[in-house]
Amino acid sequence: MDSIFVPSPPITQPLPLSEVFPWGIFAIIALMITMYLVGAEQGAVSVIAGNGVHEFVHDARHLLGFPCH
Repeated sequence: MDSIFVPSPPITQPLPLSEVFPWGIFAIIALMITMYLVGAEQGAVSVIAGNGVHEFVHDARHLLGFPCH
């Protein structure tokens, strides 16, 4: 008689908040910087001189609904 191997379901452990929190803060900061570069850079509060950032994210501005003209 052949035996059949039936795997048991994996035991999942919840992630501790102390491991998730730093990654959440990093993600929020990265998203805020991205939204600034796409939405506000090269406008009234320009931090980076020149027109490079504006031209690089020009289509993303229109896609996200930011006016730039």
